[in-house]
Amino acid sequence: MDYVQYIDKTSAYYRSQGYDKIYNWAQNDSAPFTPLRKTLSASRVTLISTAGFTLAPEEGLSEEELRALRVGGSNMGSYDLEVWPVPSDIAEERIVYLVANHDRAQSEMADPNAYFPVTRLRELHTEGLLGSLAANYFRLKENYSQRKTLDVDAPELLRRCREDGVDVALLSPV
Repeated sequence: MDYVQYIDKTSAYYRSQGYDKIYNWAQNDSAPFTPLRKTLSASRVTLISTAGFTLAPEEGLSEEELRALRVGGSNMGSYDLEVWPVPSDIAEERIVYLVANHDRAQSEMADPNAYFPVTRLRELHTEGLLGSLAANYFRLKENYSQRKTLDVDAPELLRRCREDGVDVALLSPV
């Protein structure tokens, strides 16, 4: 199987656009991951995704409202805090994907579980594989900024996870 050499391709792209400096890829010499102190079946779990979705009102959205949201959707972040809670008991039908910032050959995003697997987590919890589900999951708007992630969004995510007694955070990057 051949793999796409993303770093090489992206570096070549930036050079072809006239940039003198190559892209500064994130590098974590000491990852902040730690071994689990208890089994998953005894752990409280949350979900964090960078998918560009919104939550529709309970009554749903008309096709016209959905189109308007999708046209206005953007994956360009700011330096402001961009972390939004999503109730873990949210109905799958209320999760609406807005931004076309993913490989559509792999997933066309009609199924929210492709990028925000709430139904799968509920199934794992019901089967006893997960101890409990956090009150909230989170959507994090990607900004392509290591500094913003480290200085703004990650500390807020950590604070909220600790506040809810989360043991494990599952990441679903898009």
